[in-house]
Amino acid sequence: MSPEDFASRVLAWFSGHGRKDLPWQQDPTPYRVWVSEIMLQQTQVGTVIPYFQRFTGRFPDLATLAEASLDEVLHRWSGLGYYARARNLQRAAQVICDCHQGRFPLDLDQVQALPGIGRSTAGAILSLAAGQSHAILDGNVKRVLTRCFAVPGWPGETRVSKRLWELAERLTPQAQTSEYNQAMMDLGATLCTRARPECARCPLSDACVAHLQGNATAYPAPKPRRPLPVRSTHMLLIHNTRGEILLERRPPAGIWGGLWSLPECPTHQNLADWCQTQLGVKQKEARHWPSRRHTFSHFHLDILPVDIPVQERDTAVMDENRRVWYNLGQPDDRGLAAPVARLLSELNSSLKGEPHEPGSALRKTE
Repeated sequence: MSPEDFASRVLAWFSGHGRKDLPWQQDPTPYRVWVSEIMLQQTQVGTVIPYFQRFTGRFPDLATLAEASLDEVLHRWSGLGYYARARNLQRAAQVICDCHQGRFPLDLDQVQALPGIGRSTAGAILSLAAGQSHAILDGNVKRVLTRCFAVPGWPGETRVSKRLWELAERLTPQAQTSEYNQAMMDLGATLCTRARPECARCPLSDACVAHLQGNATAYPAPKPRRPLPVRSTHMLLIHNTRGEILLERRPPAGIWGGLWSLPECPTHQNLADWCQTQLGVKQKEARHWPSRRHTFSHFHLDILPVDIPVQERDTAVMDENRRVWYNLGQPDDRGLAAPVARLLSELNSSLKGEPHEPGSALRKTE
């Protein structure tokens, strides 16, 4: 199958079956397409749509995003996970305002130089929003290509990635690139799915090597599995008689970077001693909640929540911009990690005497 035949089949399928009513397709400015592409990394369309609408409703343009507080940006992102994406979005917006007069650059190299934007994302933004001809290679496109051409190996390997980029560059047409790229993403998302590909409806099925071999789901090869290490921590729900709970801002880098979380005491340390020396809190009573596991891309975190009531708000050692007393009854626009938000909700229900069932969480976030 020639590149021209490949592209014509994909475009014909897109004309009748592609997605054309997604929110970012209605006004496909570089800014809106960029936000959508970053949100769609590691996240499905159905999950992204309400986040995209809320995010662009609050930050409708580059300048608004660049000038916002990190707290508010992370608050609007809370629950989407992989929070480095949100931090990079704002950093990139600030770079654009400082170095590109507030206008999203339309040069591929300049776009790739922005924080959090790689080769495929840059190509997607410039093709979908500016009509330029650039190949893309997101997860959906990788799946279509590895199956159609029976490319062996895990796409994360250098040699496999190189082969896939060669195919993507060769097959991407110079004309109608925007429609073609959207079609390839839609094809992978709706027909050429990971577990149950609908080969009978695919416009490429009679030329797809994996389908003709009868082993479509063997491609792409999975990432080599290795057991994830397990870490554990005490998360301290230190709250006072005013209905306030002590929160700490996490360091800007690393997991939940820049978000507000609960103080964490290492599990090997004495809880009462740690609270006294690190926070100035005299722990008189503590109630241990059931543990719950939170899974990141590279390790499991076993969270051991501890309910610690105290009398006064000024018992904790306060560090400006690092610790706050957070009013559970009047939540503000503050970025909270999803497991922390759930713990705060459980504590609030407990303090009100409402029934609650402490649960467990399993989610990849960074």
